[in-house]
Amino acid sequence: MDFIKLMNSSQYDFLRTNPRLGNRIILMGLGGSYAYGTNNENSDIDFRGVTLQTTSDLLGLTEFEQYEDYNTDTVIYSFNKIVKLLLECNPNTCEILGLDGEQYLIKTPLGQELIDNAQLFLSKRAAKSFGGYAQAQLRRLQNAIARDSMPQDERERHILNSVRNALEDINRRGTSMGDGKLKVYVDKAVTEGLDTEIFVDANYNHYPLRDYENMFTAMSNVLREYNKIGKRNKKKDDNHLNKHAMHLIRQFLLAIDILDKGIIKTHRKDDLDLLLKIRSGGFQKEDGTFEKEFYDILAHYESELERATRQTSLPDNPDMEKVGKFVEYVNRRTIEGDY
Repeated sequence: MDFIKLMNSSQYDFLRTNPRLGNRIILMGLGGSYAYGTNNENSDIDFRGVTLQTTSDLLGLTEFEQYEDYNTDTVIYSFNKIVKLLLECNPNTCEILGLDGEQYLIKTPLGQELIDNAQLFLSKRAAKSFGGYAQAQLRRLQNAIARDSMPQDERERHILNSVRNALEDINRRGTSMGDGKLKVYVDKAVTEGLDTEIFVDANYNHYPLRDYENMFTAMSNVLREYNKIGKRNKKKDDNHLNKHAMHLIRQFLLAIDILDKGIIKTHRKDDLDLLLKIRSGGFQKEDGTFEKEFYDILAHYESELERATRQTSLPDNPDMEKVGKFVEYVNRRTIEGDY
């Protein structure tokens, strides 16, 4: 597909007419399956990019973080916003700096400098961020399988485990669970149509509302993910299952490269045989569950991520002095109109 021609078509006119975009865009490339090399005939086309902020954003009262065009699945981050995400090794934004050359549609000299300085942002934080994304993907996969293959009381216990994992994620992110008590457990159901269900006992005093909301939202999101499909469309649901499974393994592969080699390798051309086999249902059984071989592969890459985390030469955290100098350099050029 000619992505440059597509980008220059009328449906992408916003790239040229929006005053925050246009010649302020320093980097734009493929996102999603086309970026990874795992696309098929049903894949959406996603563009991801970086644009410079205005002088008013940097020195005045205006603010700008990102531009989204939902009709074309295009997301363009402001330079300062993407720096903050890169510092946390955010998987969705790290990918922008790891494309192959021909996968970039716009790449100005400043855009190239951002790519060349990718190592400024890499640290051991990648283990936590990518590991967290992979675990979330695994829970989606487990939840989807459990919807179809487990008795109701066993499904309820499975949801309980996912809820507890979500609460542990909150703790890992540093949100306090407070000095009160929260007990989540399965007991005989009071809801019609269920044999057992999950109950919560909570005892908190003087607890910050925002922290409580984070805790409640984490539990609610698990239930929403679990129930959102409703009536099963087997072909559609199996496609989603296999896509979740593929992205789960892909996240491990990308994180291991970052920790072992200090590189971001978005286009997984050396791993396509495995990833495409997963996506096409090569490890899925008739009942919707997965072959033991898939879980063996998953266990292998989980182990590899743990090893890479122990052995990596990356620093615990980015060198903020060097990052600060680079950000100041780019923003100074922005203000001077030298871009």
